[in-house]
Amino acid sequence: MALHYYNKDLCRIRTITTFLSLTKDKTSWKKNILKASRFCAELSNTFVENGYVVQSVRIVTNPFGEYLNTESLESAREDLAYLSSLLNSSDLAGIRIRFAIGEARTQDEIHLLPELVKEFGDLCNACVNVDPDDAGMLDNTLIRYAAEAVSEISRITPRGEGNFNFTVNFNCEPLIPYFPAGYHRNALGDRFVVGLETPDLLVEVLKAFNRNSASGTHNDLFKGYYEVMREALQYHIATIHNVISQSTIDKPFTFSGFDSSAAPSKNCASMVDVYEQMGIAYFGASGTVEASSLLTRVFKSIQGVALVGFSGLMLAVTEDTGLAQGTINGDFDIRSLLTYSAVCGIGLDTVPIPGDTSVDKISALMRDTGTMAYRLNKPLTVRVFPVPGLKAGDMTAFESEDLCNCAVLAVP
Repeated sequence: MALHYYNKDLCRIRTITTFLSLTKDKTSWKKNILKASRFCAELSNTFVENGYVVQSVRIVTNPFGEYLNTESLESAREDLAYLSSLLNSSDLAGIRIRFAIGEARTQDEIHLLPELVKEFGDLCNACVNVDPDDAGMLDNTLIRYAAEAVSEISRITPRGEGNFNFTVNFNCEPLIPYFPAGYHRNALGDRFVVGLETPDLLVEVLKAFNRNSASGTHNDLFKGYYEVMREALQYHIATIHNVISQSTIDKPFTFSGFDSSAAPSKNCASMVDVYEQMGIAYFGASGTVEASSLLTRVFKSIQGVALVGFSGLMLAVTEDTGLAQGTINGDFDIRSLLTYSAVCGIGLDTVPIPGDTSVDKISALMRDTGTMAYRLNKPLTVRVFPVPGLKAGDMTAFESEDLCNCAVLAVP
């Protein structure tokens, strides 16, 4: 392996995510949150001492209906305000905690979410899990409730950005370390998962391969791309795993594994750069499906550790500078993204759509994505942003530090 593969600056730890359960006994919440936050802080320090950057620490809970008072919006708001005060208390000085309240499971719980997201934002990440019935049909009633929530969140939060905190899951298991798809179940006990940000690593190793390899057949090149990316990712995951195993800090949470997804952000290379290094003219050009499939195989190839969550190719449109530019260039559309979901790992993620998109159309998008998820046995999600006042082709004006501005995509 070339020496530059060992550069830890190329592989950042996007998140240490703890999974815990809360009960109706509010007096126990502080103890549980302190336990998780202090563990995350100690493990973060250990990673930093070993040369790795840690970008965030997170807490995911069991379904919020099991511990919040959901009898009314006012009672749920009061409980979340108390949680917010705990997360921002002096006891956690210097530790920024991102928080997910778990899954909404009923019509009433889903209907609470728009106002809670509006008020609590990044402390109110939530998801809905939609399952098929015995005949293989998706629960369209639940899907419609979720689509109505998406529409309402877009209407009552500035620029519709509140939908960053809400997603609908299909065929997704617990222990996803990324928000808002992550959720927890009591029976699993206290767990933690590590997620990575590796686009910089993938681009660098592909560049090195392209500089040093002789010309070859298409298959030879793709075999080479696979091997160098797999080897580099395997090295860093094994190294981080060793840090965890050898750490002497108290571990009140059981390590459940890695989400090996590349998890791009505004502050690293774009996944588009990865495709271009693999000879694809642009993301969306002919060859994109093949390259997407190869990347998915890379993320699934890791040995010696448990893989959880998506562990696949993430194509988050408004979190990736190259994908955002692709919407402006007209390089792909929603139907393309659905096609790529057949061989990747996340679905329709952070996709801006016209503000007047009907609940019927949003529901249909969810059903299409969910059908693929269960037909192909893969975890897929839908996180779309109806942007008030904008139509297809218009530019967004997001203000969130997490989001790139891009062109709104039409919903056919």
